[in-house]
Amino acid sequence: MQLRLDALDAHLTKGLAGLYVVYGDEHLLAQEACDRIRAAARAAGFTERNVFTVERSFDWSSLLGATQSMSLFGDRQLIELRIPSGKPGKEGADALKSLAAAGNPDVLTLVTLPRLDAATQKSAWFT
Repeated sequence: MQLRLDALDAHLTKGLAGLYVVYGDEHLLAQEACDRIRAAARAAGFTERNVFTVERSFDWSSLLGATQSMSLFGDRQLIELRIPSGKPGKEGADALKSLAAAGNPDVLTLVTLPRLDAATQKSAWFT
């Protein structure tokens, strides 16, 4: 489901989804959307936060390991994945598809991307 920023607050009051992807060329609006999602996650008990930034030699298995590991105290966790290039590559695409299919209720994933072209928006990992 695609949401605009003005509809995000109403969506967040109904409950959190397991995965959010924030993208666009308006950096301030993307940051506001991320802030609202983080605040709703904190209010819902997601107290642990892990941030990953995808660079040239990013280890995708560390991301998948973080989503599958349980905290010692059983805290719910927010995983933030930042992909500045907007292109995760083949290994990243596979990791993102498996992450989206996992559906762990104790893990909320927030992926941030720059503005994406039409071809990228139609790719399998994005849909």
